[in-house]
Amino acid sequence: MADLKLTLGCWNYDRTRALADGSVRPTGIDLTYRGARQVGEIMERMMRGREFDVSELGFTYYLRSLDLPEPPFVAIPVFPNRLFRHASIFVNRARVTWPRDLIGKNVGELHRYGHDAGIWAKGILSDEYGVPVESCTYYVGGLDAPSPSEDWSPMATPPNVRIHRLGPGQLLDTMLESGEIDALYSAWVPPCLVKGSKNVGRLFEDYERVERGYFKRTGIFPIMHVVVIRRDVYEKNPWIAGALYDAFEEAKAHAVRAYRMGEGFFSPALMIPWLGALQAENRDLMGEDMWPYGIESNRKTLETYLRYHYEQGLSARQFRIDEIFVPVAGSGR
Repeated sequence: MADLKLTLGCWNYDRTRALADGSVRPTGIDLTYRGARQVGEIMERMMRGREFDVSELGFTYYLRSLDLPEPPFVAIPVFPNRLFRHASIFVNRARVTWPRDLIGKNVGELHRYGHDAGIWAKGILSDEYGVPVESCTYYVGGLDAPSPSEDWSPMATPPNVRIHRLGPGQLLDTMLESGEIDALYSAWVPPCLVKGSKNVGRLFEDYERVERGYFKRTGIFPIMHVVVIRRDVYEKNPWIAGALYDAFEEAKAHAVRAYRMGEGFFSPALMIPWLGALQAENRDLMGEDMWPYGIESNRKTLETYLRYHYEQGLSARQFRIDEIFVPVAGSGR
């Protein structure tokens, strides 16, 4: 029997590169890997046109799709994109010095109130520093170019949140530098900071130390994206969930082996000085598998995100983990 032909929409990550170049092939699947210049393009194409059979998708977009009358996707517990987000909180230095200075302030959000970087930033600020989500007013729009006129992931404004969409000529980058907004939650570094603005900085300038402390205290490594399968494709071929999960695990193992080459005195394959020392420091803190897939290794992170999503008005109810992933052998399900 011929392998099932499937398309995968996913960005160019080290942990998925073996799937892209064919070094790893899912059992029983003829997989075509389709990338894009920016990961947002992949997600837009999946949300608008259901273009791929399998796709990387922002966690929030997947959860919000579950509130639709006919949810179009199912997910497997593979997380191609995860980042600590203390570093993603940018501030006007004259307006904000400490986290609680954000209470009552105007905060920018890139393109929409509900995006994964902002969800984690708001949740962490609420849990760890006592900054309630509803205490801020959110200004939503483009960073250094206007947002598209049509939002490919629209949502109703949560009743307890104040949201303003930017008007013509308004951009979050210039508003942050001028003090029109006091802070910005963004997956992208504001261009004014890249150019050396003295007015703008990170809320947590020593963010690596803060993020390492956060992980040591909580065990949470924030998840940004999941892997989804079109529901119609999955229902015809439920076995593909396990085959894809195993393939993503194997592809990640390929990347880990490449990095382990750098643990001696020389790092011939990678342009990262002192890579071995960094990996040893990370293993001491995060364990042998610092980027785990599956349920059990990520249970606290997943439960925290599901709570944040609901508390911030982005889902009609708080989902349970067993509702959002299909069964996959070996993943903790």
